[in-house]
Amino acid sequence: MASVLEDPILIRHFRGHKDAVTCVAFSPTTKGLATSSLDRFLMIWNLRPNSKAFRFVGHLEGVTSVQFSPDGHLLASASQDRTARLWIPCIHGESTPLKGHTAPVRSVNFSHDSQFLVTASNDKSVKVWSIYSQHLLFSLSQHTHWVRCAKYSPDGRLIVSCSEDKTIKIWDIRNKICIDNIIDHDGFANYVDFNPDGTCIISAGSDHTVKFWDIRINKLLQRYEVHRASVNYTSFHPSGNYLITASSDGTLKIMDLLGGKLLYTLHGHEGPVLSVAFSKDGETFASGGTDAQVLLWKTNFDASEYKKVLKKHMQRIHSDDPPHLLDIYPRSPHRHDAKSQSVEINPSYDVTNMQIFDPPVVNITSSPSFSPLSQLRTNPSVAHWSVHQNGVNNEDLQHPSMLSSQAMSKRNLKGESKSMVHTVPEPGTMDGSVSISPVLTSALEHIVEQLDVLTITVSILEQRLTLTEDKLKECLENQGKLLLSVRL
Repeated sequence: MASVLEDPILIRHFRGHKDAVTCVAFSPTTKGLATSSLDRFLMIWNLRPNSKAFRFVGHLEGVTSVQFSPDGHLLASASQDRTARLWIPCIHGESTPLKGHTAPVRSVNFSHDSQFLVTASNDKSVKVWSIYSQHLLFSLSQHTHWVRCAKYSPDGRLIVSCSEDKTIKIWDIRNKICIDNIIDHDGFANYVDFNPDGTCIISAGSDHTVKFWDIRINKLLQRYEVHRASVNYTSFHPSGNYLITASSDGTLKIMDLLGGKLLYTLHGHEGPVLSVAFSKDGETFASGGTDAQVLLWKTNFDASEYKKVLKKHMQRIHSDDPPHLLDIYPRSPHRHDAKSQSVEINPSYDVTNMQIFDPPVVNITSSPSFSPLSQLRTNPSVAHWSVHQNGVNNEDLQHPSMLSSQAMSKRNLKGESKSMVHTVPEPGTMDGSVSISPVLTSALEHIVEQLDVLTITVSILEQRLTLTEDKLKECLENQGKLLLSVRL
């Protein structure tokens, strides 16, 4: 039976950034969306209705890239201030800078096991960092011009990077050597990535093209020339069957890689589109552009088809090491030109769900003198503990109603500095600050102190109640064992 495709639809937009949105990235649970912008801020948007958004302050210049770690415990960002940062995505806003590049950092990407981070920079280098120690492990420095992007392969054995020197290099991580060098004479790649099974790479070109390479035989399989301007970003559907592209011509385009054809052209942004990403389940995708907007789309692809493909990929991943000769389709090269026809979709902002008000924004600023991730060096489980058991976790980003002084009081108990948290009912102000009289400020501070005392008291009572419940459970289990032994 033939696959049935429904047209993608625009379901929501998010406004809160004040400059171009450079990158969008879904959380592993697909309940949150992280975005980066040239306005120097990261934002995490709750995809549930009527929820707060969170603005993370820390970088000194524009933020160029953002990504959640695969385990969801951390967030990484790259910036024009020559640093990358690791963030714990909670209301503390804790972050640690990774310093080593001597020019703006263009991209960040976690390894599949969340243990390493690769960065690409205008200093012509690719650097690999340890998440555990937050230290630089090694640099890959054979590019002769700015490196625009670097990505890990799905199995973590390879890194692919692209540069304005018009080359795409594939690196063997274990030996730290370049094992393949693809030279493109038509233009340079703005973005490069592996397909989900790791057998091929995709490149988004300044020459308006998208190219699909089989790295096992070093052969160009598909070439799409469907945009009228530079292609800035691509994202694979989790099944690997579809590819979405973002271009400076103001459009998104969706390609069917199995059929080698263009399916959809999506309009919605007012200006160049800089980034696009599918969610992990493939049911939605998001895009960001120079119009400072983030658009959320519903994919509407045939669910049964790609879930079967996903299951196949998972079986492949766990059976033996990729690449696999049977995982790449089609088997013959396909070349395309700008005359390709596609379904044109222009939502014109008339979707009912688009009438949602912009969410209030919480500004989160961490103390520059505090290095929250340093605890990872002595206790690698601290990230998991702090994110999931400290009462301030990713769920806080998903359930903003839980935000309270509890998080603040727990930091005070540890002697840590407070984060500055401001609720911004209207994202029209840059820093979210409002003019408050000293008398009102003093009164509010007193109220917060009293709330902290109450929170500490409640926290202690909760701990004692938990201990009591554990003891009671243990007693009941022992009693059950005794009764069983008596009956025997």
